[in-house]
Amino acid sequence: MMKQYKDFLLFPDISILMVLVLTGIGMSIWRGVTWSMLLFFMTGMITFALSEYFTHRFFFHIKAPKKPLFLRFMKRIHYDHHTDPNDLKLLFLPLWYSLPGFLILSSLIYLVTFNLSLTIAFGTGLMAMLLVYEWKHYVAHRPIKPRTKFGRWVKKVHILHHYKNENFWYGVSTPFADYLFGTFRNEKDVETSKTAKDLEKRAL
Repeated sequence: MMKQYKDFLLFPDISILMVLVLTGIGMSIWRGVTWSMLLFFMTGMITFALSEYFTHRFFFHIKAPKKPLFLRFMKRIHYDHHTDPNDLKLLFLPLWYSLPGFLILSSLIYLVTFNLSLTIAFGTGLMAMLLVYEWKHYVAHRPIKPRTKFGRWVKKVHILHHYKNENFWYGVSTPFADYLFGTFRNEKDVETSKTAKDLEKRAL
């Protein structure tokens, strides 16, 4: 079990992400934590949770692009992960993909609030929720048995997305989003998809 934790914590992108989150928390404490900062931190977490669902559903699962460079990008971001769900190198979102988006969203918050402390809190919330996402995603694909009933349910739901049908159960850190947006199904009511492990062959 210790090896599983070590593999997660020492993966380069995860190590960098943890440093960034701790730095953001440290800066917030240094500037003096307020209720407004906590609110913006939570807003950042919720923003990522929702964007995680919509990005997974409407971008990561688009029809395979014809342009080779774009196809190569999609294969690295998500297609190849479905082909080999347990490949550690394909399991985590690369920071070169995530951080630019976080920077843009945080910049928008600053343009609205003109408050650096609130912006730092929001950006830290985004990164913290990405870390939660990465951990839950990691647990779903590694031989780790979650200790709680909820954790086991989250893992089961994600496994269904990979091995039952890729058109449902998009939420990883927040499967409840599938309830809200109509993509949660009882596994017994869903046919096994022939393209769950080969997104390039999907018609839509």
